[in-house]
Amino acid sequence: MTLRRGFKAEAEREAARVRKELDLAPHDRLDPRELAKHLSIAVVDGSDLVDIADLEELERLQAFAFSAATFEIEDRSIIVVNPLRTIGRQNSDIAHELAHVMLKHVLSEIREVDGMPFRTCRPEEEEEATAFGGALLLPRPLLLSAARRQATVDEISQQYEVTTEMARFRYNSTGVAKQLGR
Repeated sequence: MTLRRGFKAEAEREAARVRKELDLAPHDRLDPRELAKHLSIAVVDGSDLVDIADLEELERLQAFAFSAATFEIEDRSIIVVNPLRTIGRQNSDIAHELAHVMLKHVLSEIREVDGMPFRTCRPEEEEEATAFGGALLLPRPLLLSAARRQATVDEISQQYEVTTEMARFRYNSTGVAKQLGR
């Protein structure tokens, strides 16, 4: 499972274009809910669709079984997000789902979980959505700027409202850590 050749650079360029379209400077925080509005994609809290107790029970039975999902209803994309997740995790999940939509990924692979079939994207498309979603939230120029002012990964995650894991992933995968000798 690998990204197609040149995809990371392409993701950075496309993220820069999208951020410019939203009038964001390279170091500005991107709110994925605002990007969704811009793209006419609804973001719905899962507790608006099912009782929060049901989401808590699912979490108890299988931790992190559901974070976010995108549904196509009458030619409209709707992202459902788990309200039990932190805002940083929700932002990462929404950006990931938006990346799937923007990259025009289609549900093409059937998987089975506990005897129930469901459709999902191919593994390489999941990896592309992770890369593009991360580039939208934390583009390389933003990370370079943060690193030059000696912001830690935790500080980056707090300032830009993403998970520490996302901040660390982007900091390392963009080569910023290596470039600055950290």
